[in-house]
Amino acid sequence: MRTIKLVVAYDGSAYHGFQKQKNVQTVQNVLEEALTMLCGEPVVTAGSGRTDAGVHALAQTVTFTTNGRIPCANLVRAAASLLPEDIVVVSAEEMTEGFHARFSAQWKTYHYKLLVNEHVNPFMVRYAWQLRQQLEVKAMNEAAELLLGTHDFSAFRSSGSVDTSPIKTIYAAKWQQQGEELLFLISGDGFLYHMVRNIVWSLVQVGMGKRTVQDFAAELTAQRCEFLNEPAPAQGLYLAEVGYQEYPQL
Repeated sequence: MRTIKLVVAYDGSAYHGFQKQKNVQTVQNVLEEALTMLCGEPVVTAGSGRTDAGVHALAQTVTFTTNGRIPCANLVRAAASLLPEDIVVVSAEEMTEGFHARFSAQWKTYHYKLLVNEHVNPFMVRYAWQLRQQLEVKAMNEAAELLLGTHDFSAFRSSGSVDTSPIKTIYAAKWQQQGEELLFLISGDGFLYHMVRNIVWSLVQVGMGKRTVQDFAAELTAQRCEFLNEPAPAQGLYLAEVGYQEYPQL
């Protein structure tokens, strides 16, 4: 029995998230159908994590076991002919027995994309949260620095989370600005349900001047966020990388 690791990129706009569900189209549903055809036997996949409806992935890790003999290089090419254009198998490699996309992961990196402009860009509606109000990026980064280290992130967990522990370690968290685009990069050993989107929403409130860095710090310490109305929109979020070794120290 072979264990195959895939790196998969997808545009999540047309899907009800990554995880397989009945009666709705998901990335995992479509991927398993294609892999079953390629391997000549039923294929059950495991992803490194769930992404919600409308969330994208630059590098989602997927593993599966198979008795099929298709070489990994051929699998990448063949998958391209079976999958829709919004799902791409970027790479495939054979791993040692026991490797698992989710349980072997050591850390993940997410990106969140904002566009700040007077006019909405119609070509980016599905790929970024678009705002008209200018943001104070320096204050947002001051608040983001408070996330670094190990904390109880209960303040930024939405109801419905199945994670047993709210204690997570964040290795990197910063905003980068290039013209009208603001990109938030956050890396950690794990994330709660809606955690990244809730953090982004709160940091944007700081950038708008509606909340202060001190308010953000108090919410993190108090383990609750009384002013959190809803997560930042799904379309701005991207699963960017999944690491299977220790997080690289700068």
